[in-house]
Amino acid sequence: MLPISENKSRPLYPGLTPQVHARANLIAAEGQGAAAVLDLFAGAPADFAAKSLVLFTADQPTQDAFLPRLEALGTDRLQTSPTTDTLLVRLDGFLSTAHMGTRLYATGTEGFIGRVVQAGAARAIVPKSIVTEHRGSMARRVQCVHCKGITENITLSHFTCSHCGLTLFVRDHYSRRLGAFQGVCANAEDRSFAPPVTELFP
Repeated sequence: MLPISENKSRPLYPGLTPQVHARANLIAAEGQGAAAVLDLFAGAPADFAAKSLVLFTADQPTQDAFLPRLEALGTDRLQTSPTTDTLLVRLDGFLSTAHMGTRLYATGTEGFIGRVVQAGAARAIVPKSIVTEHRGSMARRVQCVHCKGITENITLSHFTCSHCGLTLFVRDHYSRRLGAFQGVCANAEDRSFAPPVTELFP
């Protein structure tokens, strides 16, 4: 779980816990989030797996490490996706036909959780009702406030926007609507100035 931020805009991720009264469980996991899924099932009642669908995406080494253990859970369905984008398309398909009483879970990096929460909100799921747990890198998903482009997996205090080329400072302000932190121009008054860059979010 990520440390508590002094910035109240930043969401907290209390951890995956089985929602025992749910009719169905829709679980989206990325990368090291698979470990959180395994922990979830270890503490779940016997009938939890039969009511659960797991969507999983990871790089090949991580998938190879976790997939056999996820398969052994005996879930109603386990579906792997080659990319996060593919997983989100499939997730939206399942959400479009989900019945009342379905609970949504998200685990992985903060950027991934934010995108799952966005997908749920687009289907009228209250963000606070989504069960979340951070696992893996603390890299950030950042929106440039100038061109509105989003860059994934930022680990540095400053970076070059992948859309407009501005040098951006990553603010500790999180937009729940966008599922991203905000990046503002770091050298607006003097474009020749190159601010010092440090790694903050490994």
